[in-house]
Amino acid sequence: MTDESTLPPQSQEQQPGRTAAMEPQPEEQPRAPAGTPKLQGCVALISGGDSGIGRAVALAFADHGADVAILYLDEHDDANETKRQVEASGRRCIIIAGDVGAEAFCREAVDRVVCELGKLDILVNNAAEQHPQDSLEKISADQLERTFRTNIFGQFFLAKAALKHMRKGGSIINTTSITAYQGNPRLIDYSATKGAIVSFTRALSNSLVKEGIRVNAVAPGPIWTPLIPSTFPPEAVEKFGSDTPMGRPGQPDELAPSYVFLASNADSSYISGQVIHVNGGQVVES
Repeated sequence: MTDESTLPPQSQEQQPGRTAAMEPQPEEQPRAPAGTPKLQGCVALISGGDSGIGRAVALAFADHGADVAILYLDEHDDANETKRQVEASGRRCIIIAGDVGAEAFCREAVDRVVCELGKLDILVNNAAEQHPQDSLEKISADQLERTFRTNIFGQFFLAKAALKHMRKGGSIINTTSITAYQGNPRLIDYSATKGAIVSFTRALSNSLVKEGIRVNAVAPGPIWTPLIPSTFPPEAVEKFGSDTPMGRPGQPDELAPSYVFLASNADSSYISGQVIHVNGGQVVES
């Protein structure tokens, strides 16, 4: 597509019109030939990339030609397994342990990624935590701050640090949730952070669009990850995802292609400020 923001004045006398008379000509060929890796030569940073959604995204990115950096809290075995699988696909991978709720860690992690992998093209803000409570009264100030620090402060901190290094064509992808749209009576603070991520995505997109950096989000429904059995009791886990129209939870590898799509300038160059819903068929108001 031409970089010009305006088109030459022109008209045609009959609809639907003729392509040959247009100036400039529409660009209609696929931006990437079939089979071409969509992220070849890119460097991606994924928070919460040790397992679940983050691991699936890391593997999908590597499969499409990206080198990957993983941020994680303290799940060392999972992080090392993700690193092994990324490297088995022929891509580089570094893993960095720490708390994304601490701004100093986010700055240091981004600087390390750029130092070791050479640049930063894609940021995936995926790290999150949740702590069910039966009522608002049971949510302590400490829990509230902890959930917000991990789920939304961390996204601010990482994006802020990453923007020093990202250039035109860069992509930021934030993981929000269906709870941002439907709410969850037992995850009130978590739902609030996920709603904040939607607004953060839209505002940051508007802020960066002139710089050629796209900002989007993915809103998963119930996805089968280690966060689920570490959060809910066995009887809840047994029914997890059964209330979706598809009648089951989603798998991380069903979600990962959405991140590849949003990261790829071949596929989503005209998309910013948007949320993709991957939730088993649940219709939500955007």
